[in-house]
Amino acid sequence: MTVSFRQPLPLLDNDILRTFVAIAETGNFSTAAEAVFRTPSAVSMQIKKLEEQLKTTLFLRDARSVTLTAHGETLLTYARRMIALSNEAVSRFVMPELSGVVKLGAPDDLGQRGLLPGILKRFAEAFPAIMVDVTIDSSSQLYKRIDEQRLDLALVNCASHPLRDTGEVLMRERLVWAGAKCGTAHLRDPLPISIWEDGCIWRSEAINALDKRNRPYRVAYLSGHTMAQRAAIEADLAIAPLPRSYVHNDMVILGEKEGLPPLGSFDIRLIMTDKVSRPIQAVADSIRNAFRDVAQVGADRG
Repeated sequence: MTVSFRQPLPLLDNDILRTFVAIAETGNFSTAAEAVFRTPSAVSMQIKKLEEQLKTTLFLRDARSVTLTAHGETLLTYARRMIALSNEAVSRFVMPELSGVVKLGAPDDLGQRGLLPGILKRFAEAFPAIMVDVTIDSSSQLYKRIDEQRLDLALVNCASHPLRDTGEVLMRERLVWAGAKCGTAHLRDPLPISIWEDGCIWRSEAINALDKRNRPYRVAYLSGHTMAQRAAIEADLAIAPLPRSYVHNDMVILGEKEGLPPLGSFDIRLIMTDKVSRPIQAVADSIRNAFRDVAQVGADRG
């Protein structure tokens, strides 16, 4: 009997797979190279080796960006699973004490921004044995949940000079009036505004400023979700007090020239339970590092 022997299949390198995933997520070789701490030429060599191993083309390249081929999309699913499994296996031996569940709270606006999902994604990759359960609620309720030990830590919005001066200040943001581009809502009388209920610091800043200016207003849109408030702004139904960083291309900042009073600023703070375990500390450190990076980017742009 004749037995045929096949050459063993090549083993995929997790380091190369990380580079592949970085390119797929950023759509750019140079940006991916920065993410994996390699030169663009080294990244190109890694992908060339990977494509030769699999005998297929993984990316379609043009002058501005790269996109996945059908085979590339298939590999992306496998690559993410393989990297996650590798991280889980390594962490089981290297960081056996860093496991468990951490309960994190955040207000709606931070939950919808790319910042918080990005923090959680990177944290899951670095500490796969720690599960983070997220609760989205108002800042006032998050304080209450911390007091009742129903959360381990939380991100909260609070006035720059709060009545309850607790927590660690991670970032200070300026509030502005946001309206639709080429909109007319700010010209109406009474002024239609979009805010949330009592307890929202954006509401209190806005109403106090309008009252001091004796500007008549009406609550035309009542919502605790920033996505809904943005929809109201873009439809020119109302204007709203929003952080400066939330004002995008379909909006404009309104101010004194439009007859609107200036607004103050607010803090994004990190509050924590009294009993801080190593997993909780790991989550807190990841959050601090992410906000430090955001502050650095803002400083560079400034």
